[in-house]
Amino acid sequence: MSFRNFSIGGLVVAMALVLAGCMLLPGRFVSDVALRRDGTFAFHYKGEIVLAALAQGTSSKSGSSAELDDVFEEKTCTSDDTGEDRPCTANERAAQRKEWEDERAARKADKTREDAQNRKVMQAMLGGIDPEDPKAAQEFATRLSRQAGWLSVIPKGAGKFDVEYAAAGRLDHDFSFPIVEGLPMVIPFVTLIRRNDGTVRMDAPAFSPTAASPPIPGLASMPGEKGKTDVPVIDGVFTLRTDGEVLANNTDEGAQADPAGKRLDWKVSPRTTAAPTALIRIGK
Repeated sequence: MSFRNFSIGGLVVAMALVLAGCMLLPGRFVSDVALRRDGTFAFHYKGEIVLAALAQGTSSKSGSSAELDDVFEEKTCTSDDTGEDRPCTANERAAQRKEWEDERAARKADKTREDAQNRKVMQAMLGGIDPEDPKAAQEFATRLSRQAGWLSVIPKGAGKFDVEYAAAGRLDHDFSFPIVEGLPMVIPFVTLIRRNDGTVRMDAPAFSPTAASPPIPGLASMPGEKGKTDVPVIDGVFTLRTDGEVLANNTDEGAQADPAGKRLDWKVSPRTTAAPTALIRIGK
């Protein structure tokens, strides 16, 4: 395998790793969760979600088209006797053009193979949905709408969807939002982890600007149209209400009085430095 082919293959793997974690991201939203001492919970999310592969476009839109559409420029010819520049002969000009055309054809073939490979990877990460298909957004919306809890899923274009999701039940198991059929892994917006000591750990790792930042240097400009990544704007409010005991949290104001008992509020924006987290005791 040549170094060039290895680099292309490495890029595909790197893009897959980035998209796997950052496949689905929050945009503008309001979300809340209720934790009760009787072991029940209720979760609600209303606002935008962003499907990265549709927001960024596929690899066929990446890269520089100028590299494939450059113009032939004649190189300077040099005299073997004096070492000085001289006019090129017709044969020399023809040889130069032939070399340029061969190199351009090779670059185009490499680009075509790379685009096909990247498209295949992205399609696999989307559970079979082709991000270049004009119907991809509606297909993703239909897939979400089949799952329990998704009350509304409306495509807005550029990978954005207006959604509403609600779930409630007894917290005798861990809870994570979102879980999407066909997507292998997604950074959770919110998780509730029930521990044996009667406490619940709440984390919201995607409610932080760092969730949309590629962890591999150099990838920030790879997938997007014209070589730029369309990173979604995160702007929301997340609230946790509980009649349990708040053992730890990273809000600015701490626990506030609420009809439900206590309330924790997080304002999520590009200036957020840490993802929301809290530890609540709801039982023994």
